[in-house]
Amino acid sequence: MADNIMGTLPIKRVVVTMSLPIMCSMLISALYNMVDSVCVAQVGDQEFLALSYAYPVQLLMIACCVGLGVGFNATLSKRLGQGDKAAAVTVVHHGLFLYAVNALIFLAFGLLGAGAFFRMSTSDPVVAALGREYLTICCGMFFGQCLQFFCERILQCTGNPKGFMIVQGSGAVVNLILDPVLIFGFGMGVRGAAIATVIGQIAGGLVGVFLISRLGEQLPITLKHFQIRTEVLREILAIAAPAALMQGLNSVMTLGMNQILNLWATEAVWAMGVYFKVQTFVIMPVNGINNALVSILSYNYGARNRQRVRDGLVFGLKMACGVAAAGSLLLFLIAPPLLQYGFRAEGAGMTLGLAALRIAGLNFPFAAGCFVSCAAFQSLGRSRLALMTAVLRQLVLLLPMAYCFVCFAPEWVWLAFPLAEGLSCCAALPLCRHIYLQKMRELL
Repeated sequence: MADNIMGTLPIKRVVVTMSLPIMCSMLISALYNMVDSVCVAQVGDQEFLALSYAYPVQLLMIACCVGLGVGFNATLSKRLGQGDKAAAVTVVHHGLFLYAVNALIFLAFGLLGAGAFFRMSTSDPVVAALGREYLTICCGMFFGQCLQFFCERILQCTGNPKGFMIVQGSGAVVNLILDPVLIFGFGMGVRGAAIATVIGQIAGGLVGVFLISRLGEQLPITLKHFQIRTEVLREILAIAAPAALMQGLNSVMTLGMNQILNLWATEAVWAMGVYFKVQTFVIMPVNGINNALVSILSYNYGARNRQRVRDGLVFGLKMACGVAAAGSLLLFLIAPPLLQYGFRAEGAGMTLGLAALRIAGLNFPFAAGCFVSCAAFQSLGRSRLALMTAVLRQLVLLLPMAYCFVCFAPEWVWLAFPLAEGLSCCAALPLCRHIYLQKMRELL
C-alpha cells in the first residue's frame, strides 16, 4: 500500500512522525489524569486516598483496552502491509466486537463488584463509599473509553497519527474543562471527577468515529456482511491476551504495593498514589513510542522489509530511553514544588513523597528498554515473551523486593522500582536481539 507512510517514509522519520502525535496526546491524557488528582487532593486526603485505592481497577480497564489494541494493531497492520483491504476490514469488525464485550464486562463489575472491592481494600467506610461511587461511574460508562481506543488504533494503523492525537486531545480538553466545574463549581467532589472523565472519553470516541468515517478508499469500513470468524478472533486474541495480561500486571502490582505499604504507613500509600499519578507524564510518552513501534514493525514485518524492521527497532529504543532519562531528571528537580503546591504535602507526606518520586523515578530508562523489547516481541509474533518480561518486572522482582525493604528498611522501599526494572532490562534486551535475528532469518 503505497499510500501508507509506514512503508514509504524514511524509517527514522516515520518513527518520529508516528510517535510524536501519540506522545503529545498521551501527555494531554496524563495532564487531565493529573488535574483529576490535584483537584481531588484539594478537596481532602480521604478523597485522594479513594482515587489511590481505585487506581488498580482503572489500570485494569486500561490494560484490557491496550491489550486488545496491541492485538488489533498488529493484526490490522499486518493485513495493511500485505495490501489486503478486505481482510483489513474484517479485522476492524472483530476489533469492534471485542471492545464491545470488554465494555460489558466492566459494566457488570461496576454494578456488582465495586463495593466488594473497596471493602477489601480499606477499613475506612468514608474512603470506601467515595471509591465505590467513583468506580461505579467509571466502569458503568466504560464504553466511551473502549470506543476511543478502537478508533485511535484504526487511525494509527492507517498512518494517521494526527488523527490519534485529535481523538485523545479532544477527550482530554473536555475533561480538563469539566473537572474544576464539576468538582468545585457544583461541589460534586469525587463524583464530579468521575463524570468529567467519562464525558471526556465519550467525546473522544465520537470524534474518533467521525475521523475513521473519512478514511475513504484507504480503509473502506462498512458493517455490512459482518459475521464472527473464529480464526480472526484467535489471531487477534493470541496477541491481545498476553498483552492485556502484561498490562494488567500494572493493576496487580499497584494493588500489591498498596497492601505492602499498608504494613508500614497510610502516608506511604498516599505517597505511592502520588508517584503513580505523576509517573504517567513519563511512562505515557514512552508508551506512545511503544505503540507506534508495534504498528511500524508489524507493518514492515508483514511487508518482509528486514532493514526497516531493524532500523525502526534501534531508533525506537534510543528515542524511548532518551525520553525516559529526561523524565527521571525532570521529576527529580520538580518534586518539591509539585508535592507542596499540587498535593498539599507536609510533614511525613512530604518526606515520603520526595523519596517516592526521586528514588522510584530512577527506573524510567530501564523501563523504556523493557517496553521497546516488548513491542518487538509483540510485532514479531512472540507475545508470550512480552508477558514473561512484564511478570519478571512487576511480580517476580518488584513485590518481593518491596516486601523485604518494608520489613527491614522501609525508608528504602522505593529503591525496589529501579532495581527490578534494571534487572529486567538486562534480561529483556539480549532476548529481544535473539528473537529479532531469528525472525529476520525467516524472511530470507
